[in-house]
Amino acid sequence: MTIETIWHSTAWPILKLLGALSLSLLAANLVETLNWTRFLARFARPLIRAGHMQDIVGASFSMAFFSGMAANTMLSEAHQQGKLSDRELILANMFNSLPTYFLHLPTMIFVTVPFLGRAAAVYVGMTLGAAILRTLGIVAAGRVLLPLLPEGCVECQLPERGPTWREALLKSWKRFKKRITKICLITVPIYAAMVALNSWGAFAAAERFIADNLSFMSWLSPKAASIVVFGMAAEFTAGLAAAGALLNAGDLPQKEVVLALLLGNLLSTPMRAFRHQFPYYAGIFKPALAMKLIVHNQSFRAASLLVVGVGYYFLG
Repeated sequence: MTIETIWHSTAWPILKLLGALSLSLLAANLVETLNWTRFLARFARPLIRAGHMQDIVGASFSMAFFSGMAANTMLSEAHQQGKLSDRELILANMFNSLPTYFLHLPTMIFVTVPFLGRAAAVYVGMTLGAAILRTLGIVAAGRVLLPLLPEGCVECQLPERGPTWREALLKSWKRFKKRITKICLITVPIYAAMVALNSWGAFAAAERFIADNLSFMSWLSPKAASIVVFGMAAEFTAGLAAAGALLNAGDLPQKEVVLALLLGNLLSTPMRAFRHQFPYYAGIFKPALAMKLIVHNQSFRAASLLVVGVGYYFLG
């Protein structure tokens, strides 16, 4: 590999990732140090009370509408300080899937509409329904798995008055320096390993293997199955392009196109999520814990997509 290739494929993406992590870490530290979690938690108060979750979970949920990294950093800090158990952390991380979805919603709309036209509304609506279903499922799981918090405890662990800006900046900078070193030591080699595996074709081979062994898709027509294969063997836009071509030519009905896209999304996302999420998750959480969070998140996401897909198949 040439120096230029290494720079574009590894060094520059790592620098951008570390820059984003640094800003998120500073933002999360400032939000917590300045006691803004009290304000942010109010937005999610009804849901976190219903799910027996703590104030920091509500603050993280609100923060996730603006930055998923900052939201995860807040959860990581609380977990390390003993404020959140492993179970609470896993539930809180999955609870943030709805605001994280809204972060990517504008991009999804602008990408799908040109290819699918009116069918884009159905597809986006189903993925949104799956995200809402996940949130309600986590609230229900919290009621069952977590102990009931005392009345009014959404904000009870936060001080009434936060520090001054100067005090907050000094404290945040001190915590930032401590965390960023550890993040760099973990994130850089993991990201480099992911780039190497990708350049060697490991992920492409895995996706092709899955795409070539889709015998359970006999309920889809061969044309619809091709949408799934394109979406898995290449990128999501490849599946959209294939779907748009078949839909506009009248070769497939809207329902079958939407189901094929949903299935391609369900099958391809876990591998891509691991490839893109694990490097920065491992910088925020411990690597073993990062893997556990990704597995839980993707499994729950797959289950929710499966539920809405089956519902649309029989009722749509």
